[in-house]
Amino acid sequence: MGRVDTQDAYTGAPVLGEPLPVELMNTVWADRDGVHDALRTPAGVLAWLRAVGPRLASHAPEVAAWLDTDRPAGLEEAAARLRELRDALRRLAAEATGDPRPAADSPVGDRDAALAVLNRACGAAPVWSVLRWPAGQDPARVVHTDDPAGRAVVAMLAGQAVDLFVGEARPRLRSCLAPGCVLYFVRSHPRREWCSGACGNRARVARHYRRHRAADADSPA
Repeated sequence: MGRVDTQDAYTGAPVLGEPLPVELMNTVWADRDGVHDALRTPAGVLAWLRAVGPRLASHAPEVAAWLDTDRPAGLEEAAARLRELRDALRRLAAEATGDPRPAADSPVGDRDAALAVLNRACGAAPVWSVLRWPAGQDPARVVHTDDPAGRAVVAMLAGQAVDLFVGEARPRLRSCLAPGCVLYFVRSHPRREWCSGACGNRARVARHYRRHRAADADSPA
């Protein structure tokens, strides 16, 4: 099969250093032209996986080798599974954050359906850790799978999503309410309100504009 041109395929989803399940949620993103899906095509999926690859596959040799091939086997199946998982996670994130944004709405209808998708994804492939500890070196975790690496990617991300929703990060999960944004983020400090500085600037400009409109409306003619 032919080589996937990931540079042309990558559709610009932000990678903000959030936990990987949140990065996956944020493959639905928006700009002035509307809402976009970075996982719309298998090539886009591969480009995104390579963008987060150093975090996803650093201790998973089979996954790292899979991402390094020109055309990873089973990419189309992995792409479909990742889109399904992503939409389920966005539904659960909306539930967790009370997300009011219509543009950010997930096609997964309700929480029970989203949970079914997530739990099914956790069993997409057997994935296990082993300890490597060469003499004179630090110990390290190595993650292995006997299944196709594309399925292992889905299972790894799903497992990390379970950790996100049951762990201490869940109460800090937020939907970014800046104008036009559809992203999620984990609040890293108490004063953080937005997913990025750019969204913070847009929100401040919009707030300033609303205040001035209100002042103008209250002024006598």
